[in-house]
Amino acid sequence: MSEDLAPNQRASRLWPTLRRLAREFGPERTPFALTVVAIVTSTVLTIIAPWVLGKATDAVFAGFMSLQMRGGQTKDQAIAELEAQGQGDRAAMLRAMDVVPGAGMDFALIGRLLLVTLAVYVAAQALMWAAGWIGNRLIQRVLLRLRERVEDRIHRVPLSYLDGKQRGDILSRLSNDLDNLSQVLNQSLQQIINSVVMVVGVLAMMFALSWQLALVALATLPLTVLVVALIGRRSQREYAEQWKATGELNAYVEESIGGQQLIQVYGATERTLEGFGAVNERVYRSSLRAQALAGSMMPAMSFVSNLVFVGIAVLGAWRVATGGMTLGSVQAFIQYARQFSQPLSQLGGMAAQLQSAAASAERVFDLLDAPDEAGETGTHPDFAPGAGRIEFADVSFAYAPGTPLIEHLSLVAEPGSTIAIVGSTGAGKTTLVNLLLRFYDVDDGSITFDGIDIRELSRTQLRSPIGMVLQDAWLFEGTIYDNIAYGRAGATREEVLAAARDAYVDRFVHHLPDGYDTVITEAADNISQGERQLITIARAFVSQPRVLVLDEATSSVDTRTEVLVQEAMNRLRAGRTSFVIAHRLSTIRNADLIVVMESGHIVEQGSHDELLDADGRYAQLYESQYAQPAEGADADADSAGPGASPGAGLDTAPGAAPSAGPSAGLGTAGQDSAEAP
Repeated sequence: MSEDLAPNQRASRLWPTLRRLAREFGPERTPFALTVVAIVTSTVLTIIAPWVLGKATDAVFAGFMSLQMRGGQTKDQAIAELEAQGQGDRAAMLRAMDVVPGAGMDFALIGRLLLVTLAVYVAAQALMWAAGWIGNRLIQRVLLRLRERVEDRIHRVPLSYLDGKQRGDILSRLSNDLDNLSQVLNQSLQQIINSVVMVVGVLAMMFALSWQLALVALATLPLTVLVVALIGRRSQREYAEQWKATGELNAYVEESIGGQQLIQVYGATERTLEGFGAVNERVYRSSLRAQALAGSMMPAMSFVSNLVFVGIAVLGAWRVATGGMTLGSVQAFIQYARQFSQPLSQLGGMAAQLQSAAASAERVFDLLDAPDEAGETGTHPDFAPGAGRIEFADVSFAYAPGTPLIEHLSLVAEPGSTIAIVGSTGAGKTTLVNLLLRFYDVDDGSITFDGIDIRELSRTQLRSPIGMVLQDAWLFEGTIYDNIAYGRAGATREEVLAAARDAYVDRFVHHLPDGYDTVITEAADNISQGERQLITIARAFVSQPRVLVLDEATSSVDTRTEVLVQEAMNRLRAGRTSFVIAHRLSTIRNADLIVVMESGHIVEQGSHDELLDADGRYAQLYESQYAQPAEGADADADSAGPGASPGAGLDTAPGAAPSAGPSAGLGTAGQDSAEAP
């Protein structure tokens, strides 16, 4: 079930979610059992303490009463004397007591009872502390495994799942929702067990002392259940909305931080703040409603508890006066009544916390239940990366059912050849790469790697011999050396440094404070965009791939650096099958085969010269880039400097001298003008 369910749908999943959460404690059976035993024993001792204290109260009251009677007479004689004097109520009270007329206070008995009471309370608290210590450790182990499973799941779900989710929402499940689970479990697990045992034990003691008073205490139980049910149902909906809105807020903040430069450049600060305010208002409203409902639970339960106390006090006084109970028994019962209502109030308050935990757990379980990538057929026993022949045979694919993107596409990449893929935005260029790497599986047809259908290979088998450089440079927070070495586990330092030299990272890295040990920040804002791209290219060198995928890999480097990088790319592509997605056509003029795509179909293919001679779609794309209007040429001439010809110094073939005319005048690096016809 999707996490995008409406909040009222989530309420029906409360108990299934809590049962599933309880199953997460399965590996912790032993410490959980020890925790339960410690809590139950502590609670039983806490239940016994008022009874012992009641006995001490009876001993004190009996001693006081004995002092009011003449010594030397029996208890029955004293009762008869009181009845003869018309003091029937006092006589009835005396009949219910264990008293010796004239004996006075039995301080030894009172002292022993008080010491036993103290020992019981001390033992109860020690056991409760031990239960808290063990319980906290087992909860953190459960949360540790949950975090590991969520992280593992993120790496196993299909790319389509992540494409359909906001990154901030995914992060919110890993952080906010799991933190909320941890907090609620730490606060509630021990309290829930304690409260349940307390309710059962106290109820048994109350019936043992007086079934009449016990019925008074139980009379308000239906009201308690009604309060919990009414408030709990609404609070569940609000907590679900709160955590959903929190995830959206995290996603919004992450996007705002990541795009801060563009936000400021386009003067969109006010709009961004307005958008943030709207989402923040949703979090505020849902949190306010959830907390208000949760906060109303305890006062409602306290009101019910006070009703119970009043009823027991009145009826208990009458029972003592009529000899039905001793004063100590009523005192113990009143304590039990408090103990009975207190765990009920706690359970009511915890119900709101459990609603919040259930909402968070649902979001975590929704992620854990996300589908795996298409099933693996296992490792192909005969596959070994060889020549690197790739064939798309009658391939059809659609991201959404009923909306085909690629239909009956066939393409062969011979070993060691360079295949350039061009076309307007949305033509399906990147989709071909996604299919080759099995980020998505084809709907019809097949893709073979050295004659073997890639669906027969494990994804690790398939992707290991493929290197990739994307337009958006992905770097992690670490040293430049580590980011380059990431391309292949076990790469030697010599191999890493050689890759850095081949990708021209070596040209700028020595100007940095710590050279290759310079730490790249999380946003990689201490090096330029072009330098980031060069590092990713060096990473591809280290991987030593049989098949190379370059998705507009040089779009972020300056024009002169591009010439150097193109030379490095030529060396990197040598002897390897390469797929180059390009917008700037100057970068792929020397490709063995240029494929022009439109709406998921190959409309043209051939060499650069062949396609220009055909005067088709490729020629139109080429003309749109290089046949600039006169004023555009003038502008380029101005930017090139005095005495330069139009377009001088711009995109040229690797190793070629700058030239003017149709093969020059590309404009600034990174402008994907080929996207438009």
